Amino acid sequence: MGMKTRYAAVFPGQGAQFVGMGAELIGESPEAAKIFERASDALGWDLGQLVLEGPEERLNLTEFTQPALLTLSVALWREFRGRYHEPPTFAAGLSLGEYSALVAAEGIALEDAVRLVHLRGRYMQEAVPAGVGGMAAILGLDAATLAEICADVSESDHLATPANLNCPGQVVVSGHLGAVEAVCERARESGARRAVLLPVSAPFHSDLMEPARLRLAEAMESVAFSEAKFPVISNARVRASTDPVEIKSALLEQMISPVRWEESVRWILEAGVRDFLEVGPGKTLTGFLRRIDRDARGIHIGGPAEVRGAWEEL
Repeated sequence: MGMKTRYAAVFPGQGAQFVGMGAELIGESPEAAKIFERASDALGWDLGQLVLEGPEERLNLTEFTQPALLTLSVALWREFRGRYHEPPTFAAGLSLGEYSALVAAEGIALEDAVRLVHLRGRYMQEAVPAGVGGMAAILGLDAATLAEICADVSESDHLATPANLNCPGQVVVSGHLGAVEAVCERARESGARRAVLLPVSAPFHSDLMEPARLRLAEAMESVAFSEAKFPVISNARVRASTDPVEIKSALLEQMISPVRWEESVRWILEAGVRDFLEVGPGKTLTGFLRRIDRDARGIHIGGPAEVRGAWEEL
């Protein structure tokens, strides 16, 4: 092989799911089918059936979306690593994807991870009554301007905060619905290209998720985390670590902190890695990458043919 390939493995978050995702992979690969079986056994219900047949309303509920995306990402990853033995230099994942990255790095067992993210989804959902919180995507304003707008409109029972710093000109805000709507209004006045409420049922990555963070911390007490086989970058801290104690505390911090995706990608680029392998359905992260650095290379793996293609490209 000569020179070692340097690449980052990145794993998508919620929003990438669709009914029928992974059908080809599960059909073609006994290993992938086995991973879905293991996940289903751990959860006590048939995850494969939900992913392949829906119903969509159920798959889109965060407590089901999270284990579904994680399991498919892990199955795709194992399929890729079966052909390509060079480990990534770094791994990272968007919100939920940080758990997929951790399973890929063998820092947590698949069974523990699917159970945890199932609970994570439920706790996030239950942290705030339906209709009280919301999220909105703001396009065409810089993060600093938006942070100011959020600070301006926020009061203790009327909070809005930057939640996802995805790429230049794309920030998601989260908080009390009224405050988020006020931010949208102000953002449009300040020249935002678009400000749209997202079809999510809870204000993720804001202080309103504190009750969920406490419950998740309790659920994590009984889970064994191990030394990761390669460094995983935390959304909340933009720091790479293989240390189980640090990784675990970063996952809890992530619940109430913004997802600093753009900074994470820049951190990887500054470390000299230019190739990003997006492992999971959809090409959201590859899209962000283009906006962050035109010269970086995004390679997407969403099915068996792409597994073979990625292996050839790298």
